[in-house]
Amino acid sequence: MDKRFMIILAVIVVFFGGLIFWNSHKSNSTTTTATATNNVTGKLDSKVTFLEYGDFQCNACQAYNPIVDAVRQKYTDRIKFQFRNLPLPSLHPNAIGAARAAEAAARQGKFWEMHDALYKTVNWQVWISASDPNSLFEQYARQIGLNETQFKKDFLSSAVNDTINADIAAFDKTGQAKATPTFFINGTYIPLSSLVDSNGSASVDAFSKLLDAELAKVQ
Repeated sequence: MDKRFMIILAVIVVFFGGLIFWNSHKSNSTTTTATATNNVTGKLDSKVTFLEYGDFQCNACQAYNPIVDAVRQKYTDRIKFQFRNLPLPSLHPNAIGAARAAEAAARQGKFWEMHDALYKTVNWQVWISASDPNSLFEQYARQIGLNETQFKKDFLSSAVNDTINADIAAFDKTGQAKATPTFFINGTYIPLSSLVDSNGSASVDAFSKLLDAELAKVQ
C-alpha cells in the first residue's frame, strides 16, 4: 500500500514539475519575441552605421541633438544613422512616455518627425516638466500629420512597450554603463570625450573626424 502511494506521489510530482517548467518556458519565450527598433535614416545601405541610444528627456541628449542633426545632414548620402531608446525613468519621469510617443509615430512611418518634435527646444522645455505630458504628445502627433486615433492606440500598446524594452535589452548587451546619450560607430563605443572640441562642447568637426576615419576603413 505504501509502495503504491509513493509511486502515485512520484507521478504527481513529475507531472506538476513538468507543468511548471513548461509554463516557465512559455512565459520566457513570450518575453523575447520583441526585437530592437530599426529607426534609421541617411544612406541605408552604408557600410558605416552611427547609432545613438538616447533618452528624450535627457538634458545632454537635447543639447547634443542640434550637433547630431547637423552631422546627419552632412553625411546623409554616406552613413546610416540609427536611434534607439534608452529611457532612464529614475532620473526622467516623462522619458518612457516620450519613447512611447516616438515609437507610436514610428508605426505610422514618422519616427524622425516625432523625434525632432520632442527635441525641439520650445516643445522640450514644456513637456519635460508636465505632470501629464500625454496631451502634448498627442498635439505633436497632430502637427506631424499622424492618425491620432491610431497614435493613441499604439501609444498605450504592449507592442510599443515591448519594443522599448527590447532597445534597453540591446543596450545592456553592450556592457556599457546606462547613460545618455551613448554613441556607437559600427558597434564600437565612442566616448563623449571624443566628440567634443577644446572647450568641451559637442562638435560637428569631432564627429566628422571619427566618421571620416570609419568611411576610409570600409572603402
